[in-house]
Amino acid sequence: MSEKLYTIRLDGIYVRAYHGCYDLEQKVGNRFRVDLALRTPLGDLPQSDDVTRAVNYLTVFCIVERTMQRTQRTIEAAAMNIIEAVKAEFPQIVSVECTVAKIAPPLGGKIERVGVTIEA
Repeated sequence: MSEKLYTIRLDGIYVRAYHGCYDLEQKVGNRFRVDLALRTPLGDLPQSDDVTRAVNYLTVFCIVERTMQRTQRTIEAAAMNIIEAVKAEFPQIVSVECTVAKIAPPLGGKIERVGVTIEA
C-alpha cells in the first residue's frame, strides 16, 4: 500500500517584481501572482497534530517573495526558481506545481494576465 499524499495550496501570492523580456519591464517592474500546489506525504500528521512536522506555509510564502526578487527574462525561469527553492527547503515534498502570472502585461491591448504553470 502506498503512502497517502496531500496537497497544500498557497493561492494568490501577489508580489511586485522585475521579470520580462523588455528592458523597461526589468526597470519599472510589474505585479505578479503566484499559486502553488505542494504534494507531500501525509504520514501520521492528522493523528499527531504536530505542526513542527508539517510544511511551514509562512516559510513557503517567504521563499516565493524572496525568489521573485531575482530578476528573470521569463516567467518560466521564475517558476522553476520557486520550485527548486521550495524543494530544497522541504525535501519531503514530492512535487510542486507553480503558476506565475504577470498581471496586465504590456501586450498592446487589454488582457488581465498571462501565466505559466510548471510541475516538477
